[in-house]
Amino acid sequence: MESARIIATVARIVRDVGIAEEIAQDALVSALEQWPRSGVPDRPGAWLTAAAKHRAVDLVRRRETYARKLAEVGRTLSEESYDPEPSGPGDIDDDVLRLVFTACHPVLSADARAALTLRLVGGLRTDEIARAFLVPEATVAARITRAKRSLAKAGVEFEVPYGAERAARLGSVLEVVYLIFNEGYAATAGDDLLRPALCEDALRLARVLAGLMPEEGEVHGLAALLELQASRFATRTGPDGQPVLLADQHRSRWNRLLIRRGFAALERAGDGRSYGPYALQAAVAACHARAVTYEETDWRTIAALYGRLAAVAPSPVVELNRAVAVSMADGPEAGLVLVDALADGTALAGYHLLPSVRGDLLARLGRTAEARAEFERAASLTRNARERELLLGRARAAGSQ
Repeated sequence: MESARIIATVARIVRDVGIAEEIAQDALVSALEQWPRSGVPDRPGAWLTAAAKHRAVDLVRRRETYARKLAEVGRTLSEESYDPEPSGPGDIDDDVLRLVFTACHPVLSADARAALTLRLVGGLRTDEIARAFLVPEATVAARITRAKRSLAKAGVEFEVPYGAERAARLGSVLEVVYLIFNEGYAATAGDDLLRPALCEDALRLARVLAGLMPEEGEVHGLAALLELQASRFATRTGPDGQPVLLADQHRSRWNRLLIRRGFAALERAGDGRSYGPYALQAAVAACHARAVTYEETDWRTIAALYGRLAAVAPSPVVELNRAVAVSMADGPEAGLVLVDALADGTALAGYHLLPSVRGDLLARLGRTAEARAEFERAASLTRNARERELLLGRARAAGSQ
């Protein structure tokens, strides 16, 4: 939970995100050694940050460039508590967000930027990042290692980008914030479907970005999307932690404040005809938010929005979502044709939601034996315990019909 903030604080001192991550890990090791004897401090995050800062200061002092580094960081080196530097109107005054922009430096490839930032800021494991990108874990691990080396070799500073340079990094930053939220909204693995801390961090970063770049429509589009998705958070699981499908969620419990914030951000995203990928997804979420009941959902508009999204940001996942919307607007047969076309490819071969969607469509068509096999296959592909239980339950229900 504290990893990103500690890394960001240390990176400001050592000017190297790879070393900052190692120092943060060292601080955690110290905590594991000392806390069993001394007890967990009242403010564990502050303790970890202070421990990491002391190690960073020791490292800087051992360098030949100590005098120059000391002048750069000023009095923060001699203080135990961390006080953010005062910022000007164009400054990014959030250390974590500053870390995101640093990790999204153009010296890295787009894939490396996203993987590194998810690791440093989101605290995601390599398998979680691999799931987000639909690539093997080994590929992600190699990207992260190469990214750290590239930043160090290029001497990339922990800095605030301005003007054209900031704009050049914005696309990667938005992607990273989006992926962090998604991992919190539907966790890759573990016993819980949700990871609220990740969603909260992503939403906070999106709001800061929207305030920082009020003229950027896609920044507001992303903020709108996350506000609207977060509005359903409380209804995504039941009292026992089991996932609750959209059709079964109690819409009266959706957070109306977040919905209003999402609608307002979507208005700031610009003319609907010029929406980018995030604003289009926000428009889909807005359709769900406007429907008083699941049955009143405007699936035809949602299908059209996914069609536009597929044109500006082609993705097999987008096509799968479009297939679901088409099935609701035109019937399960129409959706199954699209899903079967996706199943013939390899891009979603290990993606558990593909057989899950196919199983749902087959069940709606009365092909229960086939539906059960698809739900069982989906359960075998997911590494989230809650999703697995849900899918196995749907398989049993299909088998009993």
